[in-house]
Amino acid sequence: MDASSEDRDRAVRRVIVVEGLANLSVIATKLWAGLATGSLAILGDAMHSLSDLMNNVLTWLVMRVSSQPADDNHPYGHRKFESLAVFVLATLLVVLAFELISTAITRDDTPVATTPVALALMFATLAINVWLAWWQRGWAQRLDADILRADASHTLSDAMTTLAVIVGWQLAARGLPWLDRVAAIAVAGIVLWLALQLFRRAVPILVDEAALDADEIATLLRDVDGVLSVRRVRSRRTGMGFALDVEIGVNPDLSLADGSQIRARALRDLAARYDDIDAIVTVAPHRDT
Repeated sequence: MDASSEDRDRAVRRVIVVEGLANLSVIATKLWAGLATGSLAILGDAMHSLSDLMNNVLTWLVMRVSSQPADDNHPYGHRKFESLAVFVLATLLVVLAFELISTAITRDDTPVATTPVALALMFATLAINVWLAWWQRGWAQRLDADILRADASHTLSDAMTTLAVIVGWQLAARGLPWLDRVAAIAVAGIVLWLALQLFRRAVPILVDEAALDADEIATLLRDVDGVLSVRRVRSRRTGMGFALDVEIGVNPDLSLADGSQIRARALRDLAARYDDIDAIVTVAPHRDT
């Protein structure tokens, strides 16, 4: 793994550590507010924040694995562990959405208390989560880290959940519990939409969907001096980059040295066209059929 990849992974892990510490403070605040007001909704929100903290621990561990260089058991490296973590976080968002729907349907109408201090603290946790989501998304774009995009979406869902809890808590204290159920179901719909976007990002990588246009690759390689044909173009994403396996046909009468030179030119043009590509170019005799 090169120095730039190591720096990127260290930066991602630092972001995750900062989020974990913020989630720890949010958990403590929600626990106090829930116990002080007797609100089961706030206590449940604290438990959800605890799951966020566990996600941070999981993500940090996964990043430690995914940053490891290729080995005999993982010749393409460990970057797919990053996509796997994105898939897991998206799945947790789905679970959260259905948990919200279930809570909205089965929630009891037990009266709860409300205090200015508890309300201010809950809004503080909401502000922390919104800031965290914005901050993480900025680092995700800067580092091109899908795992931070997933975590930012999860943090945003936590903020929306907290907002729904605050609204439901306040309305429940004023005798209108049914409005809380409507808000919770609306939040669940948004969370499901966020999860869908993450699945769209992770699943193509996990199932080895083609990452590069085969016709574009073939056109590029046919322009290489000495290449007569292009066959078996296969590509996939490997975390931040691409893996490509392609066979080029050359004149059968060429020497091995000449074939190697053509292959070197093909690799050079591929590297110039695509960033972070791991290409395997096989040279074979050209066949008319």
